[in-house]
Amino acid sequence: MAWIYLIIGGLFEVAFTSCLAKAKEATGIEFVLWITGFLISVSISMYLLFLASKTLPMGTSYAVWAGIGAAGSVIAG
Repeated sequence: MAWIYLIIGGLFEVAFTSCLAKAKEATGIEFVLWITGFLISVSISMYLLFLASKTLPMGTSYAVWAGIGAAGSVIAG
């Protein structure tokens, strides 16, 4: 189950980096919505990383989580 948490957490990392990039270009209420999406995504991503690291070694968990996030962010643009 830890690996599933880790993969989903990595996908939420892609979501929070995408939201942050969109927020940089937005103004007004659109900015607030992108920042809200960022805060929700980063919270979920970190919580899932925490759950995964209860079972898996922290170094392994972080490396996989960051790798999924980095690769996904490049693909997402």
